[in-house]
Amino acid sequence: MKIEAMNWMQVEAYLQQDDRCVVPLGSTEQHGFMSLAVDNILPERLADEVAGPLGVPVFPTLNYGITPYFRAYPGSVTLRVQTYLSVVRDVLDSLYEQGFRRILIVNGHGGNSPAQGFAGEWSADHPGAQVLFHNWWNAPRTWQEVQRIDPVASHASWMENFPGPACPA
Repeated sequence: MKIEAMNWMQVEAYLQQDDRCVVPLGSTEQHGFMSLAVDNILPERLADEVAGPLGVPVFPTLNYGITPYFRAYPGSVTLRVQTYLSVVRDVLDSLYEQGFRRILIVNGHGGNSPAQGFAGEWSADHPGAQVLFHNWWNAPRTWQEVQRIDPVASHASWMENFPGPACPA
């Protein structure tokens, strides 16, 4: 269930029965002929398809990530690692304060990998909290299928368009 379809009172009622939520992480960057938002579209879609049927709130995707190597491409936006981790910390702190204890981060951009290590560190500092970090592209069955079809698939390839239409109309 997307958090954008809820009001604060519904979230409060949800938290009386469950403490799970999903936070997609993305990036706005070049992907050749595909949308600049591919890394936002995919984790949000996956999060919604997995958590939606369970009634677990899916927060809006953090649409900016760590992508300094693509700054020369118009429309690509990057955050510094320190800034990015500060934003992730603030998001996790806010959710923890409100009562969320089991948080799944669905990552859509490889450059956001510093957040994975940070999530473990953050969990260790917050009693009762658990943060799981999931990169959509290297889930075992997903990666197995990618390797079966095209062992050299990578950034801006068909692989990032495979899960759904990520090309502008």
